[in-house]
Amino acid sequence: MRTVQSWLDEYGASHRNPVNKTIHWICVPAIFFSIVGLLYNIRLPYDVGGLHLTVAHIALALVLLYYVRLSPSLSAGMLIFCVLCLWIWRILENFGVTPWILSVIIFVLAWIGQFIGHNIEGAKPSFFKDLQFLLIGPAWLLSFLYKKAGIPI
Repeated sequence: MRTVQSWLDEYGASHRNPVNKTIHWICVPAIFFSIVGLLYNIRLPYDVGGLHLTVAHIALALVLLYYVRLSPSLSAGMLIFCVLCLWIWRILENFGVTPWILSVIIFVLAWIGQFIGHNIEGAKPSFFKDLQFLLIGPAWLLSFLYKKAGIPI
C-alpha cells in the first residue's frame, strides 16, 4: 500500500505552476462541494435522529474511510470539511436553493477552471493516471494547511 506522502508527492508533481496551484485552491474544494450537493439531493427513505439521510451522507462516510486508511490526521480535517459541506447544503436548501442546479453550475465552472490550470501547467490532470487522485486533491490542499499549522500528516 502506498503512503499518503507518496500520493501527495505524485499529485504535487503536476501542480507546480503558481497559477495552477491558485486555481486548484478554488476549484478542488468547489468540485468536492458540488459533488456533495449533487449527492445531497438524492434522499433516502430513512431518518437518523431527526436527520434525513441522503446519498451524500453514505458517500462521505465511505470517502472518510478512504482518508482514514491514508492518514488519520488528514481524515480529521476532511471530516470537518465534509460536515461543513453538508451543513452549507442544508442551509442553502432551507433558503430554497435547489442543490442539484447550483451543484451542476459549480461543478462545470470548477472543472473548466481545472482544465485551464492544467493547460497553463502543461500537464494532464492526475486523475487521468489514477482515479484515486480525485480524492488526493483535497488532501493535498489540506496537507499545506497542516504543514503551516505544524500538524503532522
